[in-house]
Amino acid sequence: MVNKKTKNQKILITAALPYINNVPHLGHIAGSHLPADIFARYCRSKGYETLFVGGTDESGSPSEIAAEEIGISLDVFSKKLYEIHAEIYKWFNISYDNFSRTSKSIHHKTTQEFFKAIYDNKYIKEGVMNVFYSPTEKRFLSDRYVRGQCPKCGFEGASGDQCEKCTSVHDPTELKNPKSSITGNAVEIRSAKHLFLRLDQLEPKLKKWIAKQKSWRTQVRSIAQGWIKEGLHERSITRDLKNGVSVPLKGYEDKVLYVWFDAPIGYVSSTKELLPNGWKSFWKGKDVQIFHFLGKDNIPFHTIFWPATIMASGGIVNLPNHVAGYQYLNYEGGKFSKSKKRGIFCEKLPETGIDSDIIRAYITFVLPETSDSEFKWEDFKNRINADLIGNFGNFINRTLKFVNGKLGGEVIKPNENEFTKNDKELMKKVNTGVQKITDYLEAAEIKKAFSEAFALSAQGNKYFDDCKPWVLVREDEEKTKKILYNCVNLCRTLAIIFSPFVPNAAKNVWKQIGLKGNVDDPKNWDTAKDYEIPKKHKIGNPEALFKRLDDDYLDNFKEITANAPDLKQLFK
Repeated sequence: MVNKKTKNQKILITAALPYINNVPHLGHIAGSHLPADIFARYCRSKGYETLFVGGTDESGSPSEIAAEEIGISLDVFSKKLYEIHAEIYKWFNISYDNFSRTSKSIHHKTTQEFFKAIYDNKYIKEGVMNVFYSPTEKRFLSDRYVRGQCPKCGFEGASGDQCEKCTSVHDPTELKNPKSSITGNAVEIRSAKHLFLRLDQLEPKLKKWIAKQKSWRTQVRSIAQGWIKEGLHERSITRDLKNGVSVPLKGYEDKVLYVWFDAPIGYVSSTKELLPNGWKSFWKGKDVQIFHFLGKDNIPFHTIFWPATIMASGGIVNLPNHVAGYQYLNYEGGKFSKSKKRGIFCEKLPETGIDSDIIRAYITFVLPETSDSEFKWEDFKNRINADLIGNFGNFINRTLKFVNGKLGGEVIKPNENEFTKNDKELMKKVNTGVQKITDYLEAAEIKKAFSEAFALSAQGNKYFDDCKPWVLVREDEEKTKKILYNCVNLCRTLAIIFSPFVPNAAKNVWKQIGLKGNVDDPKNWDTAKDYEIPKKHKIGNPEALFKRLDDDYLDNFKEITANAPDLKQLFK
């Protein structure tokens, strides 16, 4: 569990900055953007002062390589990819307060301020590093320009500094059979002067801090502790590249700061851009909790390198409270692959006409919180049809259609002495259910909260069946209106608690019930379990929230989303 939140709580939420060298697929959405958004939406509804920031990571070699392969300028490439990313997150209803870019001057300036503070605090030293050099290209190559065999797990596609498969970070000399990503030719190792962060000197502080992080998931803690156990060594923070944040130190004008150093600072610069005069209240305040959402390959950077940067800077910003590290979302037993047309590629989703809530819901069902998970088509169809539509959607629709068709659209609140045993049992389950969901979301346990939300709508369906209003209405219409009041009030409850997960549907339910304001208004969450529907209430016009998924639709959906254009086609 995270620290208990205070009345004047501020919550700062970040999602890992995606490299801008390609267009995201569903795995990227599951790994940070969606869970961060769900948590942010909950925090706002709870009434916490919430800030949710992110952006694109445009420093370093990934985007440089991609632009070079296409044969266009980096500026043109980065602008186009930023716009595509932003549009995709907008389609998914990812509610960023600011989605920035690390190519902006405010980011470069902020990163250099961190560097200068760390340098002044004597945690940066000069040294010599073995780096990749391509004889055929006659230039030094940064780590991401090189691919080879991982020295730890044997994965053949590891980059020069990190293996995406096992998440290990290694030195250039450790990579086996290194080859240029551009030409495919063999590269050699040469010595060059670089700057190093003294992680070795920061190890005692990091070890002590990591030991206190009780809210971290097991796999996050084990990766961080594994690094500490192996012993931390000084690590280079400069690279021989043109693209990135220039090093503000004489003699290093031809180098830039390494992307792992500047990328997390993007959270700070994104906040500064949005709140130039108020950013410190979210990064330095006493009543602030900082949550980082990120994929497995980013865990070492957020549990070791980023905290070390903060410590070395003298505490320019607060250390994070919670590092929510997610595993990988795979696709039908393997990896997403655009070249093999394996997967769901986000730029094509709008063409399918599907409601983004349906995709949000399924990703939430299979979020890889503690282990890798998979997108499976049959499971997708069954989960959506049985749970989202057959459980949640069914309770909302059957309740509101019955009120509209059989009761003239009106319900009446029972008097205190008129509540039946069934009514009181439902109230008890609503109270318990809302509290469970709240507790899970406070701890950013997204999947468990989602499961409890469906358990509550299932209780609504059971209550409806037990009360048999279709029989009762023939005998006593007023009593039926009082029974259905409980159902309509539960519809309100469900609209609130489902709003972080499926915001379009929640807004629709709120409108169909005929309620004022917005479903996600601040402090609504605290009234979710209460009887807030007026004494006599007229509902709006009911309509189905979702359309069932059938095989013909899914066959077409699969074909559209697998046939995504490659990067070159985007620039034709």
